[in-house]
Amino acid sequence: MGYTQKEKGTVSWLGLIFSMEAFLLVMGIILLVFGIVNDKSIITFWGCVIVPGVFILHKVRQTDWTKHWQDMEAEHNLQKQAEARRREREEAARKVSEDEKQP
Repeated sequence: MGYTQKEKGTVSWLGLIFSMEAFLLVMGIILLVFGIVNDKSIITFWGCVIVPGVFILHKVRQTDWTKHWQDMEAEHNLQKQAEARRREREEAARKVSEDEKQP
């Protein structure tokens, strides 16, 4: 559940039990069981969607998004630098070929 290491010590067990993720997981399981028991396919479908969705939500909330965006920006900068070097090489090659064509 997207808490930092410092916040983990201050979060109460009651807060963890009644978190949004716990609520969604319980609702998903209830829908899944209710749909199977009463042979309601649409309710079973929503239970099957909600339960994995809770685990995906948990994974997304644990991700360090600041680090992720910094990594993405660093990668983007490397690509821009490589593109600039490629353009410089192409321009140098074009100048050489133009110089060779002129008598």
